[in-house]
Amino acid sequence: MPPVSWNILIIGQAGRLMHEATLFAATLRHNAPRWSGRLIVAEPQPGPLWPADPRIPEGPQRDLLHHLGAEIVPFESRHFGHAYPQGNKIEGLAALPDGTFVFFDTDTAITGELADLEIDFTRPAASMKRENTWPDPQLYGPDYNEIWGALHARRGGRLADTLDTRWPDNHWRRYLYFNAGWFLGADPAAFQRAFEAAALMIRDDPPDALASQILDPWLDQAALPLAIHERGGGRPGGRGGIAEGVFDGSHSVHWRAMPLLYATAPDHAIEAVEAASRPNRVKKVLKDYEPFRRFLYQGKGARARALFDRADLPRKEQAIRNRLRREGLWMR
Repeated sequence: MPPVSWNILIIGQAGRLMHEATLFAATLRHNAPRWSGRLIVAEPQPGPLWPADPRIPEGPQRDLLHHLGAEIVPFESRHFGHAYPQGNKIEGLAALPDGTFVFFDTDTAITGELADLEIDFTRPAASMKRENTWPDPQLYGPDYNEIWGALHARRGGRLADTLDTRWPDNHWRRYLYFNAGWFLGADPAAFQRAFEAAALMIRDDPPDALASQILDPWLDQAALPLAIHERGGGRPGGRGGIAEGVFDGSHSVHWRAMPLLYATAPDHAIEAVEAASRPNRVKKVLKDYEPFRRFLYQGKGARARALFDRADLPRKEQAIRNRLRREGLWMR
């Protein structure tokens, strides 16, 4: 049976994201040459929710994206825009054609051949590379059960169906919670409807159990578990249709900031990113962005990497960031 072709969605817009999109596309083409899907770069359009034009300007970044086979597709911002740019990943799903898809945050690199993957897109899944960032239960309640239970009930789900019972009651890992750095599904329109409805409910008409919770910037990550559960999915390696450790592991790295990439990523990921960044046509464009210039091409990456033992990293990311700052190696 030939491999299933599926599409990739990332967000591209003026500023940091257009540079990150070029690195994503370069790593995709270099490290997954047999992958045959479409790379869709969803581009928000000017409108009342954007004080400035968010589109990628004509120039080297846009040209390189086209050269690397990316399709830049417009979408309208109806609910989020500048006030909550993370909402682009919700509304940008409208830029996808019909068919199976994986969304990646733009600050991601592809590090392995995607054509070899076996994915059941009928069972949506998302990134487990997360910390206990949300919710933040207060001393006198509501607790995790009450918060997540109220949310799932609002969307017609059952909390009991989402629990990882390997973890004790009221331990944050027991509850369905993802990093929104990647997620996948079979039907982008249906997924978008579920994701958007969950996000708007949480933002505009939250249950009482959320009264003490901060939603910015966590709204997308609060809504994503509701959408994935509603669409019949779950955790990778469980109810989600992809093995654990494929994305955020063997085949992709969510690097988020160049210093963190070099401090924390495994050797194969660094090698994959640097190899994809080496061709002259790519290098000329990537060097326009200072973090890429300094870390990929001017040696700061090697300096940051030498500070840490990947087999014994600090448990909290903040400790990594603090050390990088002390060494003058932090840049976002």
